[in-house]
Parts: sequence; C-alpha cells; structure tokens
Amino acid sequence: MARPQTSFVVIGLGGFGSTVAQELIRFGNHVMGIDTNEKLVSRHADTLTSSAILDSTDDAALREAGVDRYGVALVAIGTNIEASILTTMNLRLLGVEKIWVKAISRTHHRILSKLGVDRVILPEQEMGRHTAQMLNNPSIQDYMTLGNGYSVVNVVLPERHEGTTPEKLRIDESRGLRLIGMMRGTEFMPCTDPRRVLCRDDRLIIMGKRAELRAFGDAL
Repeated sequence: MARPQTSFVVIGLGGFGSTVAQELIRFGNHVMGIDTNEKLVSRHADTLTSSAILDSTDDAALREAGVDRYGVALVAIGTNIEASILTTMNLRLLGVEKIWVKAISRTHHRILSKLGVDRVILPEQEMGRHTAQMLNNPSIQDYMTLGNGYSVVNVVLPERHEGTTPEKLRIDESRGLRLIGMMRGTEFMPCTDPRRVLCRDDRLIIMGKRAELRAFGDAL
C-alpha cells in the first residue's frame, strides 16, 4: 500500500517536536504526534491529525499505532539518547522511508549517521550559527545551510549602495558567489544581467561558501 507523500509522524512533543508538528499541520499535512508524556500529547491532540501516548522503543506499539503507514518520521526525543536510537532502529525495521532525527550531542550525531538516517539535526547549533550570522551583519535577514560547505543568505541592500549593480558589488563566480535572484517588495526578480540597477532595500538571494559569504557581508 502506497504511503501518502504528506504524512508525517513526529515522535517527541517537546518544544522542538511540537513546533515542527504544528507547522506541518499549518502547511496542510497529515501529522501524527507521539510521546510518552500524557500532558504533552493532550496539549496538542486537538490540532494534530492524530496522536498517541506510547513508548516508541517498543516496535510492537509503533506498529499497532500504524506508524509503518507514514512516509516521513521525525524523532525529536529530548534528552534520552538510548530511546532516540532505539526508536530510530524501530522505524527502520518498520520500513518508514524517510527518517529525520534530532541529535543531542556530536556522539549522538555520529551514531545516528551510522544508522543511515536521512538527516540528523542539531537544532541549537544550527540556530546558533544562524543567529550569529545575522548578529554579525544586520544586512543579512536570513541564512540557510545547504550542506557541503554551501549556504544561501538573504541580504538587504543598504541605502549607500542604491543605484549600484551586482557587477560592481562583485557578486560573481570569480568571488565564489552566485546571485540566485532578488526580492523587490513582494516580487521575485531573476538577476541574469550583472548590470541590473539595484534599489535600496532590494533583498539579494546569494549562494556561496561560508567564508566567501562572510567576506561579502563584511565588505557590504
């Protein structure tokens, strides 16, 4: 039986897991929430598609809850590394196709990577890098890591650069940067012409490696 592409199970309904679950619901997805804590499950039962109070280290309990029918699982268990690892192994045994797991430490991250999960998340470190980048340069409104050393930043053009062009700002391959496009108000505009005149408050969407993006932001 084919699994729906928009069916998610979130295991662990603490601050991180519940936020992800509620956002997935807001996007119109089918989301099941699981936790051993009755209060946490009750808190989100009315807004999630379905919920269950169970021990996810018990593969029989997961199967009985129908977790094997879900396409994507997020393991967001807070502090119990053993429970996180056992839950991940159970999801693999049940045949869940995509598994994302929140890691608590580097050691936990390494173990999860060996289990072949699709993505390991270190929320505090990822958000810490994101926040530091924006604090370091207020022009940077958003920051996203793509992997393999590459990131995408959303840079607001300062007033002093109004009337300049991407060419003059040296947003090009020779500097290790690629201008994906820009937002002018609510309109997305491709930037295929390096001589396009930029306006104050244009938001430039730039891809590159972290060091090159940092150098660009400092120079801006």
